[in-house]
Order: sequence, then structure tokens, then C-alpha cells
Amino acid sequence: MSDLKSKDKTPMEQHKIGEFLQGQSSRILTSLAEHDRISYVLKYGKPFVVVMSYERYERLLQAGIDINDY
Repeated sequence: MSDLKSKDKTPMEQHKIGEFLQGQSSRILTSLAEHDRISYVLKYGKPFVVVMSYERYERLLQAGIDINDY
């Protein structure tokens, strides 16, 4: 079994796009960055985009994973 499958997974945080449209984007993005969390944003109840901290993105790059390749 690979390491990815054997790790306990924490449910990804989610936010509705309306939260961003109602002026809460700064609070949400700051919280995600400060707590090094990942979140997906729902639009019409379906996943629309994924947001992560820059530090997490840098760690992915250092691990040889460039999400731009996928």
C-alpha cells in the first residue's frame, strides 16, 4: 500500500462562493494561509476551485510535484 493511501485524511475545508462575494474573502484566505489548510470553493453546490497556502505550494514543488503539469 502506498503512503498516500495509508495516511489518515483530514476532510478538506469548504466554502461557498457567496462567502467570497459577501466580502469574507480576506478572512477566509488569511485563515487558510495562517493554518496551512486547503479548501475548495463551491459554486452552485459543486466544487469550483481549490485554494491552498503558498507555503504548501512551495512544499509540493520541493517534493517534485508541479500541479501545473496536471
